[in-house]
Amino acid sequence: MDAASLLTGLLLGALLATAVTLGVVTLLSRRRPEDAGLEPVHESLDHLHRLLAGMERARATAHGELREQMGTVGQTSAQLKHETAALVTALRTPHVRGRWGEVQLRRVVEVAGLVEHCDFVEQPGGTNDQGAGVRPDLVVTLSDGRQVIVDAKVPFTGYIEAVQATEESVRVQRVTVHARQLRAHIDALAARRYPTAFRPAAPFTVLFVPSDGFLITALEAEPGLLEYGFSRDVVLATPSTLLALLRTVAYSWRQERLARDADQVLEVGRLLHARLTTLSGHLTRLGSALGTTMTRFNETVGSYERSVLTAARRFDDLGIAGTAVPEPAPVQATVRALRPSEPAGFDEPFGPLEEADRDGTSG
Repeated sequence: MDAASLLTGLLLGALLATAVTLGVVTLLSRRRPEDAGLEPVHESLDHLHRLLAGMERARATAHGELREQMGTVGQTSAQLKHETAALVTALRTPHVRGRWGEVQLRRVVEVAGLVEHCDFVEQPGGTNDQGAGVRPDLVVTLSDGRQVIVDAKVPFTGYIEAVQATEESVRVQRVTVHARQLRAHIDALAARRYPTAFRPAAPFTVLFVPSDGFLITALEAEPGLLEYGFSRDVVLATPSTLLALLRTVAYSWRQERLARDADQVLEVGRLLHARLTTLSGHLTRLGSALGTTMTRFNETVGSYERSVLTAARRFDDLGIAGTAVPEPAPVQATVRALRPSEPAGFDEPFGPLEEADRDGTSG
C-alpha cells in the first residue's frame, strides 16, 4: 500500500468518526426533551411498583394466616371426628344408651313443670300380676290418683348404622333393622305388664323415644308402627309429644290445688260466719245489759234526789255544811240495738252506711 492510499484511508476514517460523533450528539440532544416529558410516567410506574410490592407482602402474610387457620380447622375436624366416633361407640353400649334416654326424660319432665316425689317418681320398684319384679324409668301421678308408666330404654343401633351408611341400599337395610328393633322392644315392653304393678294405673305404657328422628326414621320403614304399639297398649312418645302430655298433667295438678285451696277458703268462711254469729249474740246481750244498767242508774238518781238530797239541803239551809252536796245528772244516752243491714251490693261491698255511723256517733 502506498502513502497516498494510506492517507486517503485515514482521511475517510476520520470523516466517518466525525459523522458518527455528530450523529450521537444530535440523537442525545433530541432525546433529552422527551425524557423530561416522561418523568411523571416514571414516577407513576415507581408508585405502582411500590403498591404491587406491598400487595405481594400482604398476600404472603394472609396466605400464611390462612394456612394456619386451615391447620387449626383440620385439627378441630380430626378431634371432632374422634369424639363423634367415641360417642357412637358409647351409644352402642346398652347401659350408656339407657342412661342417655333417662337424662332426656328427666329434662322433659323438668321443662313440663312437674315436682319430684309429688307429681312423679323415678325408677320405683314393683311386682306385676305374674310375680315378676319391674322397675320403670318414671311413674307420673295424675290429679285423680291414677298413674302413668313411662319407659325410656329404646334400642337405636340400627339408626346409628343407617346414619353412618354411605350407600343408599345399606341405609335402607339399616333403617329396616331399626324399625324391627323398635317393634321388638314394643313386644318386650308389653310383656312386662307395668300397669298391673302400679295401681291404680292407666292401662297403657308410654315408650319414650329420646329423639324425634329415631321415630320418624322407623316410620319410614314401617308406617304402621304406632298402630301396632296401640294394639299392644304401648304409646310411642317423642320429647315433643311427651312434653305436651306432661304439661297437661301439670295443668291438672294446678287446677286440683286451686280447687283444694277454694275448699279451704270456703271452710274458713263458714267458721268465720259462725264466730260472727256468736259475737253478735254477745253484743246483743251486752247492749241489753247496758240499757238495763242505765235505767237502774236513772231510777237510783231519781230516788237519791227525792229522798236523800231533800234532807241534805236542810243542812245547807241551816249553814252547817261547808259545801253543797253535788247533784248527779241522769244518763241520757241510749244503747244502739243490733239490727240486720241491707244486703251488700257490688257498689257497696259492706252495705249502706247511716249518717250517724259516718260521724262516729250512735243513735
